[in-house]
Amino acid sequence: MIKNDECLDDLQNGFFVIQKKNGFKFGIDAVLLADFSKDAPSKTTLDLCTGTGIVPILLSAKTKTPKIHALEIQSEIAEMAERSVEYNKLSDRVFIKCGDLRNAALIYGKSSFDKITCNPPYMKCGAGIINNIDTKTISRHEVMCTIDDVIRSSADLLIPKGRFFMIHRPSRIADIMCSMKKYKIEPKKLRFIHPSPEKAPTMVLVEGMYHGGDELKILPPLYVHNEDGTYSEEIDKIYGRL
Repeated sequence: MIKNDECLDDLQNGFFVIQKKNGFKFGIDAVLLADFSKDAPSKTTLDLCTGTGIVPILLSAKTKTPKIHALEIQSEIAEMAERSVEYNKLSDRVFIKCGDLRNAALIYGKSSFDKITCNPPYMKCGAGIINNIDTKTISRHEVMCTIDDVIRSSADLLIPKGRFFMIHRPSRIADIMCSMKKYKIEPKKLRFIHPSPEKAPTMVLVEGMYHGGDELKILPPLYVHNEDGTYSEEIDKIYGRL
């Protein structure tokens, strides 16, 4: 089930994920996104840009959602995520598909989900990117989808009052807010993630509601490390170390 160029990583919650030894690996952003979205009840969740399938696997442990779907555009990565699902005996709850999120409404049907999560590529395409595309480039750069693509597709897929969760870079907040308003996903919560108390935020968690009312809350900041370099108590709780 695990190929020579792959490794099996222990999530320390009873589950494992298969990853490429030298490929793009999930990071703390996926863990934070799963934790941030876990409390919103859902009967049918979709994770866009799922990559290794880490977010749906974590959500299967953190929630009672009976059906968690996941979409990944790279066929080799999607197949690897399917094997992770099979390895964890989650095939009755987690369903991986290979496809383009820009066509997601055709794949799943409009208004099919009450919750959508997404950890999309963060970086805008730069010069030379298109001529040097590999799996890491697709995972990190907006080669196959943009913020606007993610939010437009999410609006098509969500039921009214359905929840949208995303993690991204603070520098893209203006783009995110504009697209959310454009497609009637009302911003509800923002939480900035700081490496430590004295450093500027490097990530932001966003929650929105499709056809929701006007109200945006700025949540307290989340610090990954304490001033002495140790992990913060909240991070240890999110990772299940406390």
